Amino acid sequence: MVFSFFKKQPEKMITRPAVVVRPAAGEKKTRHEDDRAEKARQPGAELAGGDGDLQGFSDGAMSDLSDQYLGMTQSSLDFKVDTDFDPVNAPAEEAAVLFANNQDQAAQMILKNSLKSQRSGPAERLWLMLFDLYRLSGQRPDFEALGIDYARAFEKSPPIWGLESGAPDSGKASKRGRVAFKGDLLGGNAASFEAVWGALEKNRALRLDLSKVGQVDAEGCEALRKLLLHARRDGCGIELLGQDVLVPLVRSGVEAGKKETPAAGKEYWLLLLELLQRRGQQDVFEDLAIDYAVAFEESPPSWEAGQVAAPEPAAQEAEEAAEGDATDDGAYVLSGEIHSSRFDDMPAFAQERDSLLIDCARLTRIDFVSAGALLNALTVARSAGKQIVFRHPNHLVAELFRVVGLTAVASFVFAKY
Repeated sequence: MVFSFFKKQPEKMITRPAVVVRPAAGEKKTRHEDDRAEKARQPGAELAGGDGDLQGFSDGAMSDLSDQYLGMTQSSLDFKVDTDFDPVNAPAEEAAVLFANNQDQAAQMILKNSLKSQRSGPAERLWLMLFDLYRLSGQRPDFEALGIDYARAFEKSPPIWGLESGAPDSGKASKRGRVAFKGDLLGGNAASFEAVWGALEKNRALRLDLSKVGQVDAEGCEALRKLLLHARRDGCGIELLGQDVLVPLVRSGVEAGKKETPAAGKEYWLLLLELLQRRGQQDVFEDLAIDYAVAFEESPPSWEAGQVAAPEPAAQEAEEAAEGDATDDGAYVLSGEIHSSRFDDMPAFAQERDSLLIDCARLTRIDFVSAGALLNALTVARSAGKQIVFRHPNHLVAELFRVVGLTAVASFVFAKY
């Protein structure tokens, strides 16, 4: 029996011709279709691509496919890039929040570091914030040095030191701190001076009423002058009421000193120069400064325009301002340092007015919680169609207001330096 030692040969794979679309019965084939059919019958035609491959698409179909692909590609890349990024916002917001939290040194460091690279255009916000921080903290040399850099960077005059820093009491936002000096301005009246010092610790700005003083002495003049200088260095503000009563009493001490030993009345001279400075009486100040130099053979204090205080209100007006919730122009007054305030009186205040003026000229600082509560109160007023304006906030406070969103419901008017 013969066995085959060879394996069965595999069947050859039959090459299938490409599918050719035949014309319908009675339809005549075109020459182009005949050519395509002939090519389909040739070996390897299935590798070159038949009617089912891209080569089988007509030129129009390929064009449509290309347009569709390009459209898809373009739409996939159609995303927006935020080009409105403001590099000033981050340091401004951080410094404002730090200042609101009583972290003055940290806020100052943020602003100073930012100013090294931010020296034009919108960066002016940062400069103005630092100016106000220096003013509020009594750092006049740093303020003036910054003014030189500001003038070079922005090619315009810098802010001036202005009025005394600070604002009234840190208690109820709409009332100012006020204390009446009891007794006479005498060195032996320690209790009254201690009461003023205590009031100043609670209120960073104070109205000190001296209208009841009947007599003064050198020690009392010295004590009052040191109190005023201390408040200025610490960024506090003391508004003196009753100067029309006080100035003649102090001047009488100066006149007596001219006739007797001048050195005995030196403190009268120094306090009178301080009072004249506050009252803006420059001509009288300079005449007295010359007499001081002759009498004491030393340089007198120099005139500083930035230390001129606002005109003193009449006694009745001062009393009303101390007890009322609004200024003479009907503004709602924010003053001092405000902490954890709910502004419960704002709804009643807003209900009586078609527009709201919020006076911030004496507002030193407000914390984040209070700023948020103020936003809530004013949002209700704004939704009722009332116009709201913040007048003369410092730039640190204004920046915090921007952070919490108050700029969406109110406009701001800044003081001109």
